[in-house]
Amino acid sequence: MLAVVGALAVAVAGAVPAAALPAGGSAALPAGGSAALASTPAPPPRVPAPGGEHPLERRDVDAWLDGLVPAALEGSGIAGAVVAVVHDGEVVTTRGYGWADTATTGGEPVPVEAERTLFRPGSVSKLFTATAVLQLVERGEVDLDTDVSEYVDIDVPRRFDTPVTLRHLLTHTAGFEERVGGLIGTGEVAQPLRDALAQDPPEQVYEPGTVPAYSNYGNALAGYVVERVSGVPFEDFVRQNIFEPAGMTSSTFEQPLPEELRDRMSQGYPSSSEAARPFELVGTAPAGALTSSAPDMARFMLAQLGEPGAGTLLGRETLDLLHAPALTADTLGTLAQAPRMTLGFFDESRNGHRILGHGGDTQYFHAHLQLYPDDRTGVFVAVNSSGSTPAATLTLRESVLHGFTDRYFPGEPAPTAPQPTAQEHAALAAGSYVSSRGMHSTFLAALDVVGATQVTARPGGRLLFTPGPNAAAPALYEEVAPWVWREVGGQRTLAMRVEDGAVQAIAFEGAFALLPAEPERSAGLVLPVAGASVLVLLGAVLAWPVGAVRRRARRRAGAPVAPAGRADRVGRGLTRVAAFAAVVATVGWVFLIGAVMSLQPVPQEAARVTQVLQGIGVLGLVPAAAQVVSAVRGRRGWRRVLGALLVLLALGALAWLAVELRLLAPSVSY
Repeated sequence: MLAVVGALAVAVAGAVPAAALPAGGSAALPAGGSAALASTPAPPPRVPAPGGEHPLERRDVDAWLDGLVPAALEGSGIAGAVVAVVHDGEVVTTRGYGWADTATTGGEPVPVEAERTLFRPGSVSKLFTATAVLQLVERGEVDLDTDVSEYVDIDVPRRFDTPVTLRHLLTHTAGFEERVGGLIGTGEVAQPLRDALAQDPPEQVYEPGTVPAYSNYGNALAGYVVERVSGVPFEDFVRQNIFEPAGMTSSTFEQPLPEELRDRMSQGYPSSSEAARPFELVGTAPAGALTSSAPDMARFMLAQLGEPGAGTLLGRETLDLLHAPALTADTLGTLAQAPRMTLGFFDESRNGHRILGHGGDTQYFHAHLQLYPDDRTGVFVAVNSSGSTPAATLTLRESVLHGFTDRYFPGEPAPTAPQPTAQEHAALAAGSYVSSRGMHSTFLAALDVVGATQVTARPGGRLLFTPGPNAAAPALYEEVAPWVWREVGGQRTLAMRVEDGAVQAIAFEGAFALLPAEPERSAGLVLPVAGASVLVLLGAVLAWPVGAVRRRARRRAGAPVAPAGRADRVGRGLTRVAAFAAVVATVGWVFLIGAVMSLQPVPQEAARVTQVLQGIGVLGLVPAAAQVVSAVRGRRGWRRVLGALLVLLALGALAWLAVELRLLAPSVSY
């Protein structure tokens, strides 16, 4: 049964890589390490593009995009897209492709117009939240390293004494678990930001500053600091302090959209062949509620690059602070050797060029923004459909972004010598890992069973990640520095933290980490145990009425049938009820978790009823044990004894899983 949950979880995770759920450290050094290991390796030397081979100018960029994007849309089942490119203080191009409305539900199809059509870039919104926070920092109204409780009127979730700061919130190291409930919905009115944060917040599961764990809640909390300190609603602050100075006249965080923008909004689609879906309401607005156009995103990129005439959002020193790695080895330890978060941006450097970026996903809109601060360049791409395969939008975005870098800023990472420690370190790293970005305190902890990454040591000291970090396919890595690994044939890197001779964390892409999986939650153990238990109980439930019919037939035929005592009949009946309840509960968790991971609302009452059924199954251990004792004492034959024992073991196994997977946790939030 849990295998079904796994299939649903994997499918949803692949479809929502980084924002709807999105995309995107620790202090100890490895045993035997040194302070030198905690320093960030120097970036590989930049190799400039051959002069004039591919000039970064409108004619060349348009021709390249026109040859790439339309075919990619057609092949991936995506209805429409926009791309914006800026360079040397100018907008190079804004291009629209495909359809803003495919007319699948009637009317005339409407093409995407780059200058007019609005898209929703999901977690790219977080860059605006980060910018707003840095504006308050620049004014001296907040401090990056002060506990955020000083600024807000809600209780910040805490398990550790370490302060939770704005630096932690903007780098996704505040230690919060993930929440899915209320993240994206539909309706006429969005929930107030304070309510979204104060009502049933996630638990803090990591000490602040030590483990990268992407958090929509954490970023939204930073946005609430902006709201509280400034005294104006977050969406109004962004309009007054970012949109207006940058000349972004077609952008808003308001939900639903203002009347003057509604007729410009692209429809959102599961795929280009399906009907449009309703306008999405993002529950934690600062983390993903932006609506904007390609020209406006071009203006934002120019302002972020500090270009003259682009509108001043931040002073040069503050822009540099926003774009610099925000945590050091003092808190991250050796994890600081992996790509690190700035105060809002991911480090997505490629070909020796420093690239800062952020991706974003709602259910139907998907986007990515990249800045080249040293090259005065920026690229933005957004699509309005999830596509015909789970990885369709990711593939298209990477085709545009990686293709752009390789075309206009080619280069190769610096070669590395084989590391003498590779074989030993690969052996230590081998094992099963789960994402730091997960749900740990509620029934969604069951997803750890099917969401694990297997790390296998391969010949030559290489490591095979299955699947690759933030990827659907396996990826092979080789050690390029002590505890630093680079993808073979690629440019992604990751770093490991080691304590007491064991890998404690593997950091990658700035806001994500892999942590050792608990053996008790391994798919190799849980799925066979759960499957066998359900089959035993289902067989027992079906066998009891069959047995009753056979006994009745024997009585009618005059054959002797030994009467059962009252206590035995009661115990047998209670065991039947428990077995049935346990089976129904297991099926119920499958559907509940599947619905949650599809971002469908699940009433808490449904989860509570499923918990009650699960609890009945647990309580059934008592009469089931009594049935075993009765069968042995009554000498009712080995088949009867074996059947009673198997039912007892099956109920016990499901009870163990219910505790281990938090299915009986007091909170049914998700």
